[in-house]
Amino acid sequence: MTSTEVPAAIQTFIDATNRADPDAFVAAFTDDAYLNDWGREFHGRDGVRSWDRTDNIGVQSHFALVGIEPGTDPDSYVVTLTVSGNGFNGTGPMAFHLRDGLIASLRIS
Repeated sequence: MTSTEVPAAIQTFIDATNRADPDAFVAAFTDDAYLNDWGREFHGRDGVRSWDRTDNIGVQSHFALVGIEPGTDPDSYVVTLTVSGNGFNGTGPMAFHLRDGLIASLRIS
């Protein structure tokens, strides 16, 4: 893992998933958040909650942090997670952009 510290919102994203806390999970995102999961788009906290219900906590996902690196833009990070549960299982990057200490966008690819 790199020496980049994990921002609080990203740590909340991981921890809330692992303890199956959908309210804390959604609270880590901005009101106007954008989530793109392999081309499927979700908007706002309602969209994030929907994705969480069908693709994350709703399928008992668990995240293990592999690494984090700064992205190309300020307040952006590429986080590599190993995902396990009853949905997607594997290791891959997630690109986060933060605003005001919350997740403004998340791209999973």
